[in-house]
This record gives sequence, structure tokens and C-alpha cells, in this order.
Amino acid sequence: MAWRVRAMQADDLDAVTFNEQAAYPFPWSRGIFEDCLQFGYPSWVAESENGDIAGHAVMTLAVGEGHILNVCAHPHFQGMGLGRCLLNTLVDHAEGEAAQRMFLEVRASNHAAIQLYRSAGFEEVGVRRGYYPDDDGREDAVVLCRELKTPVAY
Repeated sequence: MAWRVRAMQADDLDAVTFNEQAAYPFPWSRGIFEDCLQFGYPSWVAESENGDIAGHAVMTLAVGEGHILNVCAHPHFQGMGLGRCLLNTLVDHAEGEAAQRMFLEVRASNHAAIQLYRSAGFEEVGVRRGYYPDDDGREDAVVLCRELKTPVAY
């Protein structure tokens, strides 16, 4: 499937929040996404061929590093390359902003996401104990990092 990726806008937040709630047991709130837009965090949505917002992604950039905060594909669109498309968008943007590396946290139980990130060159660099809320208390996060292409200095 072909995805159209574009910058997230305030008008997208109903669909973004809907997708987030459909995909995750502990979703981000609409307010978190509003804050991300207000603070200028690079944020995207991916539209399906019929124009539905199928997924979204949010990151930060600072001091040569990108930090992936959220990558979400509505369950209906999972397994169709949407997560990879959004991840590639984040990496391309970070490289375009001369970031040297990217980090992210992912639930230790999210094996599909971990496999996606590893296939994209991310490597485990640590674990954050009890990072995520879980039905049974807290769940660990696996911390992943990818070195990016270093721009040529002239």
C-alpha cells in the first residue's frame, strides 16, 4: 500500500487520538499530542490511499540526537509497511537535521516493534526498569540506538 506522509496538524488530532487508543492499552492523550505540536516537535501522519489517517509518529531533536517518542499504526493497518514508512520518515528527517544518532524506548513485550527497529539498524543499548505502565504494574523498556550518517564537513 502507498502511504502519504505529511506534517501533523491540529485538525488531525481526533484521528490521531482515535488511532492511539485503538493501538495501545495505555495511549497518549490528546493533550500530549497538542503539547507536541505546540512545542514544535517534528510530527507526522500517514494517510491511506482513501485519505484516512492510518498512523502517526512524533520525535524530538536536540544536540545532534533524535529521540523517537511515538510511532503508531492503527491495528487495521499493521503489517502493511506503515510502521517502516513512519520510521523511515523519522530517520530521514533526523539525518536532514544533521542528527548523529537516534534513540527510542519500546516495551520489552513488543516483539514486532523491536524486530522492526532492529531491521532498521537500531541496536539495544540498555533497559529502563519499570518504564511503562502495565496491567500488572510496570513493564521494562528496551532502549535502542542507531548511528546516523554523519554529514560531510566542508
